[in-house]
Amino acid sequence: MIPPLTPLSLGCAQLGNLYRAIDDDEAAATVDAAWGLGIRYFDTAPHYGLGLSERRLGAALRGRPRDEYVLSTKAGRLLESQPPPYGRDDQGFDVPAAYRRVWDFSRDGIRRSLEESLVRLGLDRVDIVYLHDPDDHYDEALGTAYPALEELRGEGVVQAIGAGMNQTAMLAEFARHTDMDVFMLAGRYTLLEQSALDELLPLCVDRAVGVVAAGVFNSGLLTGGSKYDYGDAPPELADRARRLAEICEAHGTTLPAAALAFPAAHPAVVNVCVGARSPEQIERNAALFEQRVPADLWPALKGEGLLREDAPVPGG
Repeated sequence: MIPPLTPLSLGCAQLGNLYRAIDDDEAAATVDAAWGLGIRYFDTAPHYGLGLSERRLGAALRGRPRDEYVLSTKAGRLLESQPPPYGRDDQGFDVPAAYRRVWDFSRDGIRRSLEESLVRLGLDRVDIVYLHDPDDHYDEALGTAYPALEELRGEGVVQAIGAGMNQTAMLAEFARHTDMDVFMLAGRYTLLEQSALDELLPLCVDRAVGVVAAGVFNSGLLTGGSKYDYGDAPPELADRARRLAEICEAHGTTLPAAALAFPAAHPAVVNVCVGARSPEQIERNAALFEQRVPADLWPALKGEGLLREDAPVPGG
């Protein structure tokens, strides 16, 4: 069962120095700002900064009443220490490569991953554990990792289990063949792409699986940036984002505000997860999330072929 979630959550990849480094004080201030805004769901993973995100998030939450927030982490990549001298991490995080990531979806690997996450977090429990990016490991994820998560849930070690991915097809398979509680879907249900409407989201409604919508800015393209899915945006998508922004402006709102409002309207979506690397970023995102987007924007986007006709919209 999914614990109660605030509508907006803080994704903590940036606390692991995603793309560029921040210091410990800035990381703590970002979590403090989120808390001050009423955000009570925080998501992290061992992958983020080779454990740095978990360490920083745990330190920032230490002293907060444990029953007042929900925390999720992920399993599937174990961190194995490397001998010095260290290079730099080559997977997008500005950290020393003091560890290497090792895929492991075995029962022991899942349990070890959670135990090591708890040590880094400095906590005695997390609330949700997701299988992290099992794209190339479906058989093992279904055959051994999922039963391991079921055991943890049955033992009361965690409250909810699920999977976090950047694709819809495999999550749909998990929806059909498991009793997972929640999925974290990154970048596949946004103003730029609504492929999740074909199969995944209807399945989640039918199976009572909650969906946390992450990556709703598509790596920044929907905030005026030039990145899409962690790389340079293809010209056709950059053009589509410009058209979306123009129509939003014509209707008295902004593209980032619409990008945050849109996914939350689907009945399967239980939370919108946004990352931040500073107090100012999370404050800006929270303010955008609270903005009322004019109702006439959505039919205008559909009329221009920029939004699927079958997409639920706020107020619709």
